[in-house]
Amino acid sequence: MSRALDLSNEAVGAAPTVKARPAQVGLFANPLIPMLTTLGVTMLVVLALLFARTTGMVAALWGASGLAAVVWLRCGQRGLIYEAPFALLIATGVMAGELMAGNPIGLSVAFTAANMLEVMLVVAGARKLVPQLRLDSVDNAARYLLIVSGLAPIPSALLMSGTLAGLHGQPFFEAFATWWFSHALGFVVLGALGLSATPQAVRAFARPARAIEAIGILGVILAVSVTIYSGVRVPVGFVMLPLLLLTAVRLKVLGTSVALGVISLAAIGSAMLGHGPYTTGFTGPQQAMMAQLLVIVGYLPLLFVAALLEERDAFADRARDGQLRAEQASEAKSRLLANVAHEIKSPVGGVIGIGDLWRTGQLGPVTATQTEMAEMLVKT
Repeated sequence: MSRALDLSNEAVGAAPTVKARPAQVGLFANPLIPMLTTLGVTMLVVLALLFARTTGMVAALWGASGLAAVVWLRCGQRGLIYEAPFALLIATGVMAGELMAGNPIGLSVAFTAANMLEVMLVVAGARKLVPQLRLDSVDNAARYLLIVSGLAPIPSALLMSGTLAGLHGQPFFEAFATWWFSHALGFVVLGALGLSATPQAVRAFARPARAIEAIGILGVILAVSVTIYSGVRVPVGFVMLPLLLLTAVRLKVLGTSVALGVISLAAIGSAMLGHGPYTTGFTGPQQAMMAQLLVIVGYLPLLFVAALLEERDAFADRARDGQLRAEQASEAKSRLLANVAHEIKSPVGGVIGIGDLWRTGQLGPVTATQTEMAEMLVKT
């Protein structure tokens, strides 16, 4: 007897499978993105140190670390053979920017190490707490914006504010707060912008009507921001929150992050130039800190509103898909029942016809009992 039919034999086990390991791609297999990121980081470092310094050597606007972190996250986990050279390139960009801005070599090394520390903390924290790297829910937005972006700059801020206070006599608290707020804002704004710029979101804004709407809303926010923070005595500050709420409703997280970037540049930049609502009663560094706090406390929560609306839209889309699938299943069930009823009805009709022929005696002589049985069959 064949072994396949012999139930006493044990089943032959399948051939052992070898789990495919993801191939590690080297950095220089596709060097364009790392090189452009390094160039962007260098440019942002130079611009911040030349034009945005408020507390000694600490800049009130800092986007280099945010750019490096979001590009690193969007590149994905490609293994040590990719990520180690990528980190080295980012460090080279930061170091080059520090030296080009005129910082001493020793201080440039310290600044580079502090920036790389917080960048790696953001990357590791985001991969751990927000593994999908999406800000389309309140939970993900809170984890990234508050925990990752808010806490990652603290060790670097403590390290560098202590170093600057000890070596250069700069006020510890002002240096710490300026570093923390500026770097956290960079992680929040650029991180939210980069992580929300998914292909689906970009395609949505590529439609002409949607693009015109986005340009119009962001243009109004830019005009209002310049008006408020340029020193023009026009009482239009009360319209900023409604505009941001409109941005969150219509443009979601992607548009809201762009709007926050515009407001941050206008508010903090004008404070460093001595304009805006905080010119009286505050020194230069304090004006920049107040502008940072205004963006963080006053306007940043609108990102959570945008994330909540995106989550609601996702739930609505799933509900519509579920309703469509339920309607399709109900239609298929109705067709199945109709076919089954037809298949059952045909033989039953034949049996009833035979019973009628039997009752009328057309199939031969029948007794009274047989006639009664045939009538019961026809009636039922």
